[in-house]
Amino acid sequence: MSAETLGIIVLLGSFFIMIMLRFHIAYAVGLATVFCLISQGQMLVTLPQQMVRGVWSFSLMAVPFFITMGVLMGSGGISDKLIALANSLVGWMRGGLAMVNIVASYFFGGISGSASADTASLGSILIPMMVEEGYDADFSTAVTITSSCEGLLVPPSHNMVIYATTAGGISVGSLFLAGYIPGALLALSLMVGSYIISVKRHYPKGDAFSIKTFLKQLKTSIWALAAIIIVVVGVVGGAFTATESAAIAVIYSLFVSVVIYKGLNLKGVWNALEQCIDTLAIVLILIATSSAFGYCLTLLHVPDKAAALITSVSSNPIVVALLLNLILLVLGCIMDMAPIILIATPILLPVAQSIGIHPIQFGIMVILNCGIGLLTPPVGAVLFIGSAVGKTPMEKVVKATLPFYLCMLITLLLITFIPQISMLLPNLMG
Repeated sequence: MSAETLGIIVLLGSFFIMIMLRFHIAYAVGLATVFCLISQGQMLVTLPQQMVRGVWSFSLMAVPFFITMGVLMGSGGISDKLIALANSLVGWMRGGLAMVNIVASYFFGGISGSASADTASLGSILIPMMVEEGYDADFSTAVTITSSCEGLLVPPSHNMVIYATTAGGISVGSLFLAGYIPGALLALSLMVGSYIISVKRHYPKGDAFSIKTFLKQLKTSIWALAAIIIVVVGVVGGAFTATESAAIAVIYSLFVSVVIYKGLNLKGVWNALEQCIDTLAIVLILIATSSAFGYCLTLLHVPDKAAALITSVSSNPIVVALLLNLILLVLGCIMDMAPIILIATPILLPVAQSIGIHPIQFGIMVILNCGIGLLTPPVGAVLFIGSAVGKTPMEKVVKATLPFYLCMLITLLLITFIPQISMLLPNLMG
């Protein structure tokens, strides 16, 4: 057995063993790296060097700002406004509250960028409301958790920034633009699925559509929606970088939450910042240890070997693309989102590029695959949060989510095999 093969076995074997033993993902990544370095006779000082190099990036400074923005806006009383806006737009349909849930997630996702925050914030309001109106609790929870994944695709999303950095510094602005149509397509597919189920179960409609009511709710919600405009237009238009736009968005979010909506006081702001620090600590330690893990992968030529292995199964681009999605979906069942982006991107991106998939399109594929993983046991964080918020056993939620898994998989396949869905807006904007 060659030293290189031994290193791969030690690195990946120890990592997956620790995952199965329920080690925290950051510790599993860091310890696997240590074992690999020892097996290869490398100096252990390489570990802190690579960890520092992983977080030594100007682009990554946008991550804490986007997280802070999302927490401030999510805690600042905007959930009710966005639900009312969505209700005025689609509440008239059969299964109206399910449609409201899906559309509100699209709006809220553009502010929080977090599926967990979406589920906790909107779910705590909409799930009891849906149950009171006659919707089944498991259906209400399933709609909430699946629609929350729209927020991963709709910018600004800190996961997009992490992917852009990991993929070699691709344009964050282009990645932001690429997420809008896939996010809308996911929302549309979930609405179709919800409508079919609502018709079969005779779920109620809401009030008839009124342009006057819609304009009134839009006027109330425009302060929250303007945060998205500041970030996306600023970055795409070249007025400022993603990091600068995120910093401006934090100040704006603080102003809107405290002064306009009055949903936060001084104590609330302090609590929100504490929550940001907790989240940021987890994200940054993952980025740091994953950077060292990635160094070992490169040292052992794992990306080249993985590419050769996948292409040896078939040279057909369709089969290879399906294999890439399958790998990401399986990883999503056992790992959280950020580690998958950090570890799998350097390995799978070269394979995707070899069959003509653009890095930006592949980024959307990775994020949606990871989003589906957040809804699958045994490590589906959003699934657990939804079950807790909806007070429904996880087994019932998973069963109710099965039709929506199909909707999400159809969306994933469309994004995979129709590049224009992801690339239309970035190409139009040059």
